[in-house]
Amino acid sequence: MEDHRRNAQRHLTFRVTRRDDPVSGVTEADTIRAAERYPHVVIRGPVFGFAEQRPEDGPAWRLLDDVTEGFPQQARDALNSHLWLRARDETTPGDRLRGQLLAAVSRLESEPVNEVAVGATRYRVVRGDEFARVGPRGIEGPRPTDPDEPLPGPHWHQRRSSRSRTRGLLLDHGSPTGIMESIQRMELLALRYEAARIPAEVRADSARAVLTHPGVVLLPAAFTFAERRRSSWEPMAGLQTSPHEARVTLHDYLAEFLPKLEHEVSAADADAYARAAEAFRAGRRRDEVTVLGRRFRIIRVERLIRFGPDGPEPPRPTDLDPYEPCQIHPPLAEYERTRVPPHAEPPAPD
Repeated sequence: MEDHRRNAQRHLTFRVTRRDDPVSGVTEADTIRAAERYPHVVIRGPVFGFAEQRPEDGPAWRLLDDVTEGFPQQARDALNSHLWLRARDETTPGDRLRGQLLAAVSRLESEPVNEVAVGATRYRVVRGDEFARVGPRGIEGPRPTDPDEPLPGPHWHQRRSSRSRTRGLLLDHGSPTGIMESIQRMELLALRYEAARIPAEVRADSARAVLTHPGVVLLPAAFTFAERRRSSWEPMAGLQTSPHEARVTLHDYLAEFLPKLEHEVSAADADAYARAAEAFRAGRRRDEVTVLGRRFRIIRVERLIRFGPDGPEPPRPTDLDPYEPCQIHPPLAEYERTRVPPHAEPPAPD
């Protein structure tokens, strides 16, 4: 008889581990409470990034960016830049590695390819789905156990340079996870686009992905702010690493950007938005504000990446991709000829 425990494919394998340290215990309890309060999942749409698979990492893939791009070509361009900078910073003219890196850059400049190889390392544009949890209380906000470092008093408004929790993350579908994360991953296995407002071909592509890439890996939570619009919440800004950074973004939006971006905002209304922003700032981690009948909330955003036999899912044929490949950096040889060394003396005047 075939031993499935020894031969199970990695993208179909869940390994559950029990962690007995106090932090894990509190986090697991927090996750259970969140599942009870926000039992439903709503998909916002796809996000894109890029990853590498090195021989020393085995079947695992390492994310090289934050997986927040809205279109596949933006992720291809970011990969293009990553490889060009490697060639500039890590090689010299005539190096074999430089030739391999620049060959990959050349392909990315002219073709919408989702994977290139540099020696034994594979680079891939990866696709994720962005989603949030909702319940009778509305859309989920930050959890007590989410990493958060609000700055004190007069320094509140300064953005702390939070280290990305996504960039550098090793994605391995078969690596052990905690009990609640494993349960959540299993619940999300069949997640796909089902709403009638979504084009039929997109829904069909989504259903197909459940079969071709049946595994699910969760990325660290991210944060933004959303506005209540009729029967839903509309995210209004890019993703941030911590709830505090999302709070700062909401403050700036109300105090400065909203009156400039929206038409016909009177001086009195602009002043009301500014006062609401300052009250929000003084609210000591209050994550919601209502002003002039408009309701804003800091929200928690999750992302998943699907896995198949060959690793993370690339962009789908029906993903919107309005941009074309292009040259991001000048030819490296030309750049090095014209670059002024950082400590070079300026030429003497004639």
